[in-house]
Amino acid sequence: MADDERPTPEQDEKTGRFQPGNNGGPGRPKGSRNKLGEAFLSDFLNDWEEHGSQAIQKMRSERPHEYVKVAASILPKELNVKVSEFDELTDEQLDRRINALADALRLEIGAGKADGGETEAPSRKSLN
Repeated sequence: MADDERPTPEQDEKTGRFQPGNNGGPGRPKGSRNKLGEAFLSDFLNDWEEHGSQAIQKMRSERPHEYVKVAASILPKELNVKVSEFDELTDEQLDRRINALADALRLEIGAGKADGGETEAPSRKSLN
């Protein structure tokens, strides 16, 4: 091979970037990163089982602001709160309940229902 026929370098000499068509090699061995993570979690779990409760108590008494931050960080980011049993009712179901209540109170609540029918409420007080 002549001096002017050097093979294309795998990386650009100036930037260190891989040349087009070069994937950079085989990469890390499968599971190598996972082994470190699993070892860390195993060690942490062992320590937590032995000292976790005392650590929480110490944090609560010595650094209450950080204790509250930790408590808040483990809560779900979005909390769906059901405010009322009426939240999941359809308009028609709500109309039926309102009309049943109006009947029980002997009140006239309007000219029509959700189904389009007319209501007649003799001897009732009007809400309108």
